[in-house]
Amino acid sequence: MNERAKAIEALLFVSPHPVSEDALAEAIGCELDQISAGLEELALAWAEGERGLVLKQVAGGYTLAAAAENDEAARRLLSKPRTPPLTPAQAETLAIVAYLQPVSRPEITRIRGVSADSASGTLLERGLIEESGRSQFGAICFRTTELFLRLFGLSSIGDLPSISEWDPSPEEQSDLRERLMAAGGARLGEAATADPGESEQEPLPQIGAEADEGESAEADEGAEAEAAQEPDGDQPANAFAAN
Repeated sequence: MNERAKAIEALLFVSPHPVSEDALAEAIGCELDQISAGLEELALAWAEGERGLVLKQVAGGYTLAAAAENDEAARRLLSKPRTPPLTPAQAETLAIVAYLQPVSRPEITRIRGVSADSASGTLLERGLIEESGRSQFGAICFRTTELFLRLFGLSSIGDLPSISEWDPSPEEQSDLRERLMAAGGARLGEAATADPGESEQEPLPQIGAEADEGESAEADEGAEAEAAQEPDGDQPANAFAAN
């Protein structure tokens, strides 16, 4: 391994975040094509199946990560998470932000059919989402962060699975239909309105060909609705745990 590849390896080892080629070139003081050549050499040295670590490209940069065959041993070593896993409500909110970003809290509330205050607040605290300007109605919009990409092993948002691949069960279809009907009822005044600071209605993003324009409205964003729909005892989502 040449000296430049060794330098790249050292920088990736000491950095807690993925490092871009530009940042590597600036730190080492060389051209981008030299960095690319060094990364290719590292990729061969850390090829999957050869060692306990692999070179991965995630979140717009490069990092050294544990090889997949060591996942079970790593989970046993780190069995006690530093932060609790996401609840189903939080995971659902994160998915909405990931696929519709930038998206406002009123939009998230209407899609979920329940207040988004608690879930979005937790995601903000953990650094998985961040504020991204305001909508035309003045509501704060959210987008995912680099931490989200790193934790999910994504190079960019474009690497998210296509929504067209989702094959909902009859129960899921029924649940979604009920949520849309509830949103429509809220718009007609059959449910409580939103917080005073976000009282203006925003259009509900289209979900499938059967989504009706009249079936979008603001659901109650008060603490009582959050407590009723998202109890503290929610079981954690098995698919993800933020460490």
